[in-house]
Amino acid sequence: MSETEENKWGIAHVYASFNNTLITVTDETGAETIAKSSGGTVVKQNRDEASPYAAMQMAEVIAEEIKAAGLEGVHVRVRGPGGNLNKSSGPGAQATISALARAGIEIGRIEDVTPIPHDGTKAPKNKRV
Repeated sequence: MSETEENKWGIAHVYASFNNTLITVTDETGAETIAKSSGGTVVKQNRDEASPYAAMQMAEVIAEEIKAAGLEGVHVRVRGPGGNLNKSSGPGAQATISALARAGIEIGRIEDVTPIPHDGTKAPKNKRV
C-alpha cells in the first residue's frame, strides 16, 4: 500500500433529530458522497425512525459501504435540529457512533456542528386556540 491509500479517511455527517436520523458519509473535502442512509430505510414504523436500534442498523449498512469504498476511518460530525429548535441531538447520535466503532471503522474526531443562532429570528412560542 502506498502512503495515500493508508490514510484514507472520510467524514460521517450524522443528523439526529427526535423524528429521524440521517447518516451521510463524504470524502474529506465533503464534495463526494460515498454512502447515505436514513431511519426510514431500515424500519417500518415512522415512530421508530429516530430510535437507537434504527441508528445501529443504519451504521452497520454504512460501515459495509465505507469498507467497500476503501476508507480506513471517519471523522464524525453530529448535528441536532438547532437554530431556534432543540439544541440537543436525538437518541440516534450515540448509537450511530458506537455501532460504527463496533463494525471496525476507526473513529477520528467527534464534533458537534449544531447551528446556534446569534440573535436571529424570534423563537417559536405556543399558539393559543
